[in-house]
Amino acid sequence: MKREDAADLAGSTAVGSLVAFVLLALTVTGRHGATLFGDADLLSWSVAHRPDVALAVARGATYTGTGIIPYVLVALAGIIVGRSPRQRAVAAAVCVGCLAAAQAVRFGVMSLVSRPRPATVEWATHASGWSFPSGHTTTSAITAGLLILAVLARAPHGRGALALLIGCWGMLVGLTRVYLGVHWFSDVLGGWLFALSWLSLSVYALARLAPRSYSAIAAPHPRPGPTEERRHGSRGHREFPPRPTP
Repeated sequence: MKREDAADLAGSTAVGSLVAFVLLALTVTGRHGATLFGDADLLSWSVAHRPDVALAVARGATYTGTGIIPYVLVALAGIIVGRSPRQRAVAAAVCVGCLAAAQAVRFGVMSLVSRPRPATVEWATHASGWSFPSGHTTTSAITAGLLILAVLARAPHGRGALALLIGCWGMLVGLTRVYLGVHWFSDVLGGWLFALSWLSLSVYALARLAPRSYSAIAAPHPRPGPTEERRHGSRGHREFPPRPTP
């Protein structure tokens, strides 16, 4: 994809997801934090289906969406994208800054909306602060998005499967917040929309403002097939016709 095309696609995605997020935030605010369609049903189902093994898995997954782990992962994404030591350092710093800025903006939005969490009697893990949008969901989704972009840019083999695995982790962290009873599903949906708009805006800015050495996403060079090898080989070992005898 050309740089201009990537910028146009990212810009359109950023606008669409941002509009959806703002509409959801206004709906939550207009209802004074009351549950939206499906919120109560999904929470009730989660509370009724909590075997010990599932709870342990959910708690383990949800802990990967906060703290130092996301920052280590986004720094790794920057290291993967860079080609030289200097580019790797700059890309890692940019990715860490992208996540930190997103968390700061999300915290401001969360304070403005001031949506209460579900009742503490339903909680199966520790939580603090207001509810909308979900912090774990936003953080893990942005982390997963940056890792997916890095994998698609640099992984030589198995990029699709690895990107799918990373995306599933990002979604799983968000869903565990509902399963553990500390968020409504609309909080998780808000976190996904916020993350998508933030990632798209970051890609747009990268494509428009960054030098081409940092913003160009190079496809891996495939290994030549047998036909290409024979063709190149024939060029390197050209046979000349015998000279005619006098």
